[in-house]
Amino acid sequence: MICTGKRMALGMLLATCIAVIVSGCAKKSAESSQFPRNETLYIGGFQFGEPATFNPLSDLSGWPTGGSFNIMYETLLAFNSLTGEMEPLLAQSYATTHDKVTVVMNPQARWNDGTPLAGDDVAFTFQLGRDYKNVHMSYVWDYISAIDVAESKDGGGDTVTFTIHPERKNPLGVLDVLQAERIVPKHVFQALLDSVGGDVGELLKLKMDRNPVVSGPYNLFSYSGEKIVLKREENYWGNAALKAGRQPAPKYFIHLIYKSNDHYSIAVQQGRIDVSGTFIPRIWLKAKEGVRTWFDDEPFFIPAGIPVLLLNHNRPPLNDVSMRRAMAFAINYDDIRELAVSRYSPELKPGHILPFGMEVKYFSAEDAAKHGAFFDPDSARAILAAAGYQPEWDKEGKLVKVLDKDGAVVPTMFIKSPVGWTDWEAAVRIAVKSMRAVGIDVRERFVDAAVYYQGLPKADFDIMMTLPTNSALPSMPWARFDAVMTSRNWRPEGERMNKNQGRYNNPNGPGYNRAVDSLLNLIPNLRDEVKIKEAYRALNVIFMREQPVIPLVYRPEQFYEFSVKHWDNFPTSENPYAPPQNLCYGAGIRALWEIKPKGAR
Repeated sequence: MICTGKRMALGMLLATCIAVIVSGCAKKSAESSQFPRNETLYIGGFQFGEPATFNPLSDLSGWPTGGSFNIMYETLLAFNSLTGEMEPLLAQSYATTHDKVTVVMNPQARWNDGTPLAGDDVAFTFQLGRDYKNVHMSYVWDYISAIDVAESKDGGGDTVTFTIHPERKNPLGVLDVLQAERIVPKHVFQALLDSVGGDVGELLKLKMDRNPVVSGPYNLFSYSGEKIVLKREENYWGNAALKAGRQPAPKYFIHLIYKSNDHYSIAVQQGRIDVSGTFIPRIWLKAKEGVRTWFDDEPFFIPAGIPVLLLNHNRPPLNDVSMRRAMAFAINYDDIRELAVSRYSPELKPGHILPFGMEVKYFSAEDAAKHGAFFDPDSARAILAAAGYQPEWDKEGKLVKVLDKDGAVVPTMFIKSPVGWTDWEAAVRIAVKSMRAVGIDVRERFVDAAVYYQGLPKADFDIMMTLPTNSALPSMPWARFDAVMTSRNWRPEGERMNKNQGRYNNPNGPGYNRAVDSLLNLIPNLRDEVKIKEAYRALNVIFMREQPVIPLVYRPEQFYEFSVKHWDNFPTSENPYAPPQNLCYGAGIRALWEIKPKGAR
């Protein structure tokens, strides 16, 4: 028999449980009514943690106000990674000469408060980078020396002329800028800047999370540590100007926020997420759950980037090319391809050029065989021995320490990678196991994503797993080399560098290789295809000989996965009306007008 007190306690507990269940159901029901499933597209994989800001000028801006996400703040042009073409967006056309890039604005472009989006907005946006070096678009002025706006006299669009920097002379870099940098409203940001006395540091502190003035098809509706909600702009200018009067299919666009790839993988399989940009292992096994990718078979995705181990050249023994080469020969790349990325990559070839697709014309198999590093543990051991490195092992054959040629202990090197990025974690573990097996003292260190991103530009690492260029760009493969080899805008460790964050090829150091920067400056200005191939071949040979970073595997521009449980007509290799970019990115946004709720005609 249960005493009265216990009965009362049990009753209260039961009542509490029922209340929690009812409350949870009510909450779910309320959310379902607020965000009807046939009007709501759920996405994941671009935000890990609650966003700190939606200020589009901030380096740490939350989805979708950072990167090349152009559904709130738009870019001038959108790059289609399938065709290699620059497609109209805010600009309706562009033209390139030897010293200028000119764009013509779409005269119908508008901010959501009704203000025309004109050439002055473009000039203002980029001039912020000229006037304030702590604004992220300051790098733009490495490529341009002036911006001039000619207002339209006949009702057409303003003409904006970008003068190519006479010293840099890099039209490829300018084209990258036009499809990457989002334009902000001058009438809003100038007033905000004036209100803080011209202090851009104070401007960057503004979160911009309350009714922001935007030009894109969606605007911020709400956000929390669980999700970011966007709502369709019913009067988006592009509907009439670019889409024959049609609206995007989803009324709401919601990014769910989880901690790891595993959570996103489960959510896609369950249909709680419609589109994901995260790594999902063995994707073919999820087909029965309605999960699809660009291809139905291997490699399932279109490879576009090369994740690497970024090496800090300021720290011994990584400043020794023999150690770097030994590391490159030690790693089992087939294991990474098979076990870490589920065969989503073709076989890795030495060098920093994709040996397929639009880049294959620049790849030399002869050079790769002669100069490149590939999985060969015996070669790794021989290189270490020749350089005087002496590994010491215990009785069980485990590495204890490594001595250099002078008998000093070589410090343990740590590879940093974001915790929860399961494919990267697996790749790092395989690399560590491979390198320790030949006598290289290296360990893994998984850190919070915020810590990772803060340390990257300041070289706060020994080795960092990273993807230096995570976008398909008009300038590829030049941009990939530039991202890890350029000496321009050199900064010492501790200060910010947006490129060459491993500090390879110090221009003020005794081992500076002038040919690297010469080739990086030459390639963008070449027009003869034979000379372009020769220049890329020379640059790739230097890369393979000096091993500034260690490529690990090929990766798609984005892991483009989608569920057909609630939405249909996503672009695929059989229906390639848009590139495999996740519906908020680059030219992939065109799919928002074409997808359909399941069962709709």
